[in-house]
Amino acid sequence: MPIPARRSRLKWRRLIPVATAALMAVALTPAGVAEGAAGAAPKESRPVYSYDNAIREAVWVDTRTDADADGRTDRVAVDIVRPREPAQQGRKIPVIMDASPYYACCGRGNESQKKTYDADGNPVRFPLYYDNYFVPRGYAFVAVDLAGTNRSDGCVDVGGHSDVQSAKAVVDWLNGRGKAYTTRTGTERAMARWSTGNTGMIGKSYDGTVANGVAATGVEGLKTIVPIGAISSWYDYYFAQGAPLYDSGPEWLSDYVESPEARARCQAVQKRLVDEAPRNGDFTPLWAERDYVPDAGDVNASVFVVHGMQDLNVRAKHFGQWWDALAEAGVDRKIWLSQTGHVDPFDFRRADWVRTLHRWFDHELLGYDNGIDREPMADIERAPDQWSTDKVWPPRSTDATTLRPGKGSAPGVGTLSLKRAAPGATETFTDDPKLSESDWAAAIDTPTPSKAGFTTQPLTRDLRLSGSSAVTVTATPSTSTAHLSAVLVDLGPDTIRDYTASGEGITTLANRTCWGPSTAGDSSCFKETSARTANVDYTVFSRGWADLGTYADAGKGRPLTPGKRYTITLDLHASDHVVPAGHRLALIVGGTDAGLIDPPASTPTLAVDLSRTAAELPVVGGAKAFAGATAGSPAATARGARLDGVAEPRPVRPIPGATR
Repeated sequence: MPIPARRSRLKWRRLIPVATAALMAVALTPAGVAEGAAGAAPKESRPVYSYDNAIREAVWVDTRTDADADGRTDRVAVDIVRPREPAQQGRKIPVIMDASPYYACCGRGNESQKKTYDADGNPVRFPLYYDNYFVPRGYAFVAVDLAGTNRSDGCVDVGGHSDVQSAKAVVDWLNGRGKAYTTRTGTERAMARWSTGNTGMIGKSYDGTVANGVAATGVEGLKTIVPIGAISSWYDYYFAQGAPLYDSGPEWLSDYVESPEARARCQAVQKRLVDEAPRNGDFTPLWAERDYVPDAGDVNASVFVVHGMQDLNVRAKHFGQWWDALAEAGVDRKIWLSQTGHVDPFDFRRADWVRTLHRWFDHELLGYDNGIDREPMADIERAPDQWSTDKVWPPRSTDATTLRPGKGSAPGVGTLSLKRAAPGATETFTDDPKLSESDWAAAIDTPTPSKAGFTTQPLTRDLRLSGSSAVTVTATPSTSTAHLSAVLVDLGPDTIRDYTASGEGITTLANRTCWGPSTAGDSSCFKETSARTANVDYTVFSRGWADLGTYADAGKGRPLTPGKRYTITLDLHASDHVVPAGHRLALIVGGTDAGLIDPPASTPTLAVDLSRTAAELPVVGGAKAFAGATAGSPAATARGARLDGVAEPRPVRPIPGATR
């Protein structure tokens, strides 16, 4: 069942109490920082420090673990760039940290930048813009090579203890609780006396996933995380309730990112990733270790989530379940949801993103009362480059609403309403692994053997769905194995970000914009992008899958008995979508969603019991809003003038493990 809408418990920390703001400002504010009235707390950090003259150094932090079993604790490489002037003035500074496995193997960002070093091994280029933009503003930027990658010891364990500890240990060191050394094997200690300890972790995909994992440990000193397109449960990255999403497991990704030296010494870890993550989709202790959602209550950091609602790599379920768990725990939150796929906000809303991130870090790490905590919680892309905001997300009026499929005028072409179908009403389809949700949606009004489709009448009012959904299906299979898919569709024309094309909704341009000063080895100038759009006739805006064999236990599959009826609930991905007046809302139930899940061992025919099948949808305004939107005659709505979500061309299967 979906988590019902809750009232937000957004309780922002005031890092600088009003009564002592003036004294703290005198003590902590560097010269040149913008201030308000005399004695008022500063509002914005300014680029007053030299980037060219910044301190660039590398240290190796002791993780206090020995993942590669070589008899000594692993050290991870930490490359640091920080302004020189604060240290000379006796001032301490906060840290922005990106812990990544990709700095050597694959690169970061839209231009796949890698770290570079001089002849003595000192860092020269730090990928992305965080260093160029924030170091002159009084922050240190810390780029951590996760264990087993680039210049670090240890092994990659794909979201497990080694990955998380290799980043957590750096937060501990920045707060005076850990040890670091000036070389990988030497004994000379490196101290972080220049650090306030206040740390913010940021990163896209694997990097943001590690930030989630570190935050879930409750480590002291981690003040905020900014996970972008990040995983919240590694099981849900590889499986959907037992149905495999990829044809390889975590060992492939480990091998992909590990350094050649680590690959040779980490065979035991690789073997565990194979042996304890079986391809049958069972939820094992290995996956439990890599599920951060149950530990949301331990998160002390604020969380600024960014995700593409059409991300078919790190699917939207990840941010949805993480967000709901953080809300339940009362964690301070902010969210941006785009219509892109797996894309960084720097590449779909650059100027607004940098400005917002700057204010976020100023508030969370420097304690500046800049008002960002009083602004809307959510920014949501409604059409390419068109955004709306919500004070609280999902909106407080959102209510779980039960919609039910019914028989229509032709086989497989049914209705969707608040009314339960008559007992004994069924629809039947046969799994066709060659067909996808796009094929089903394109043929929604045509009897086809591969799907069962159910639609409302054209809406008379806009209908908004905001949050996570679930579909409960009762079906009788003809074989001992079966996979199910359920998708929500907006039937109607629109112009969308073409998120299944190269770039996943963006086009990279030749011209560049610069975000801070540059050096000869580290440019702050990055290629601009624009929205890549397509005109489409329908939207698949939420989807979910399951192995029917997990009907009794989502973590363990069982063989099915042909001819026996089973009931299972599929978790659908979180979204925020407006079905406009004149469009129809559809629910489609099918078998294998080609390109997005792997097929079962057999080719089943399934009979769906409509009276025992229902969708629980997060409707803004609840059942009353749905009833109002499906009554009367549809009003005319000008094309392009409405709030809308994303329609979908044929899906393209993501490359396994390509989470950069």
